[in-house]
Amino acid sequence: MSIYTIEFNGKEKDEKIVMDTLHVKKSAIILRAVNHKLRQQIMKKIDEKGKVTVTEIFTELFLEQAVASQHLAVLRKAGFVKTTRDGKFIYYSINTGRLKDFLAIIGQLNP
Repeated sequence: MSIYTIEFNGKEKDEKIVMDTLHVKKSAIILRAVNHKLRQQIMKKIDEKGKVTVTEIFTELFLEQAVASQHLAVLRKAGFVKTTRDGKFIYYSINTGRLKDFLAIIGQLNP
């Protein structure tokens, strides 16, 4: 057993349920990424435009450039936005596949 696992006894005889706490921690980070009002607004703005630069985000949402960049980094690390480069510009777009998967899992947690 690693330092990242906890074993529980299941209902059946000799059944072990193993929880990987590292996966739990990573999942919590992903949940926190979208459980933030400003990041939700950023994602909505990106979705409305299809693809945007950080300049468009901070200008339209009246943010400091550093604040917009930090929030975009959180969303990118969680996989909810993706980037493409066009010359000197980096464009952000919604990773719809990741968002659909996330919403499906959330739907299972909240019947």
